[in-house]
Amino acid sequence: MRSFNLFLLTAILLAGSLVKAQPKHQFSLGDKDFLLDGKPFQMISGELHYPRIPREAWRDRMKMAKAMGLNTIGTYVFWNLHEPQKGQFDFSGNNDIVEFIKIAQQEGLWVILRPSPYVCAEWEFGGYPYWLENEEGVIVRSKNAQYLREYENYIKELGKRLSVYQINHGGNILMVQIENEYGSYGADKEYLAINQKMFKDAGFDGLLYTCDPAADLVKGHLPGLLPAVNGLDNPAKVKELINQNHEGKGPYYIAEWYPAWFDWWGTKHHTVPADQYTGKLDSVLAAGISINMYMFHGGTTRGFMNGANYNDQAPFEPQISSYDYDAPLDEAGNPTSKFEAFRNVIQKHLSAGINLPAVPPAKPTISIPKIELENVADLNELKLKGRSSQSPLTFEDMKLDYGFMLYRTKVEGGKSGILKVKDLRDFAVVIINGQTVGKLDRRTGLDSINVNLPDGNVTLDILVENLGRINFGKYLLQNKKGIVGKVFFQNNEVTGWQNFPLPLKTVGNYKPKPSLSNLNTPVMKKGTFSLASLGDTYLNMTDWGKGVVWINGHNLGRYWQIGPQQTLYVPREWLHIGKNEILVFEVLKPENKELSAVSKPILDQLQ
Repeated sequence: MRSFNLFLLTAILLAGSLVKAQPKHQFSLGDKDFLLDGKPFQMISGELHYPRIPREAWRDRMKMAKAMGLNTIGTYVFWNLHEPQKGQFDFSGNNDIVEFIKIAQQEGLWVILRPSPYVCAEWEFGGYPYWLENEEGVIVRSKNAQYLREYENYIKELGKRLSVYQINHGGNILMVQIENEYGSYGADKEYLAINQKMFKDAGFDGLLYTCDPAADLVKGHLPGLLPAVNGLDNPAKVKELINQNHEGKGPYYIAEWYPAWFDWWGTKHHTVPADQYTGKLDSVLAAGISINMYMFHGGTTRGFMNGANYNDQAPFEPQISSYDYDAPLDEAGNPTSKFEAFRNVIQKHLSAGINLPAVPPAKPTISIPKIELENVADLNELKLKGRSSQSPLTFEDMKLDYGFMLYRTKVEGGKSGILKVKDLRDFAVVIINGQTVGKLDRRTGLDSINVNLPDGNVTLDILVENLGRINFGKYLLQNKKGIVGKVFFQNNEVTGWQNFPLPLKTVGNYKPKPSLSNLNTPVMKKGTFSLASLGDTYLNMTDWGKGVVWINGHNLGRYWQIGPQQTLYVPREWLHIGKNEILVFEVLKPENKELSAVSKPILDQLQ
């Protein structure tokens, strides 16, 4: 035993010496350039987000980044993923950002880390965890004491895991961003200074920086830190703006350069030809300015994690599940014409004799002609234990983060009139005695329908879906979900509710139920299919209504017949040779019984 202990002690000491022996680089700010080990270094970076890419594909995406000529990648860190419930942290599976950063280092890529904790990113609540809505008096992005306590707990937890991967500790994180486009929200320099201190106290002792749109940079910049600019690619103007806010000097960094844009439900798919950007990229690189493409690869916002836009001039706009973004790498991680065009520009600016790696071949795709589905669970089987209340309770009241809520009550029948749901958030189907009679939609302002109640004691159900909390703007703190107001029938308040959560986070081992074959309400459906070979594929939901899909236990995201997205991307990494299982929670067309998978996505079809 003594010899074993001596061996163990020797191994521990050797491991410690190996860690200390890792090469450390120096990364600093010159007057005009970033300096890596004292030499000018130009970051050619692209944004890609670890939760939007299957963990099994992280390395493949990074190899594509290298092949396009990137030397750096940027990523946000998403608070609501890592602390889904207060005090409960999760860095496992697709949330394992430490492994993501390690793989980047193995692939020879530097990292720009953006923990904020507010990220925007077309992400649910801008990255904030839903439970902040339940913290009394919390005001996000402010000096509010309760907010700062929760923020500090989170950032310290990140620091424990990530600070050792900064470049000054032998890692590959070049810089860490505090806050995120704060100038678009406020101008409190004291609040920004608190951010800076929190990051340092959490162990982020390397280079910190801020980023803001050009018009808001003065408000969002903290003197003493490097100001980066978003959405501006005129070299002279970039340099002028940063000089004005950084003691007359650089270096110069465009933290978000947009080669296209994101999509939301009911609006056309956004695309921009590569030739509108190649000249701009060329001029930026020629000027020695560092750049981060947002996005290099968007991927998919799976589950219920999409955000929404809303302001006084525009309606509620929940984003779609595809985050294709018309980026250089498409949703599945294959190079596009934009990839090739940008690669050619980057190659032009490399030192003589240096050639980019060969572009990995596009991945194989498959189609599946027909998958038959059977009903396996109705709302009564899917709902969790409920609570009684006079007026409807919100998702937050029920500690329900995402998904659906079923509201149920009894009303006296034999009447007709207008049923109104005040402050609906966000989409609902109305069900009377087990029959769907209509739908309501916050996006279009549809909060009322005319209903005919049969005689007797009538069961009224309202199934409400959270379509995504607002991720940008002044309404971040008005993000509660469900029925936030009251329900009225014939102008009289309807009371006496049962509130049943349907989080649909995990999927059960459902079996077909013939008794549900003629159901006219939202239903869970199940099917199986066999594969002899693997490849990426796209579930074609064009003829379906609205809902969510799982393949082999993986949530693929939402679909909605209104478009523009009509397919759901299925990564080959989540498919099996032989039997595969699919579950579909269909809200509007419970009669549907089959679907197919196609070899190309449909992202631009409005219905």
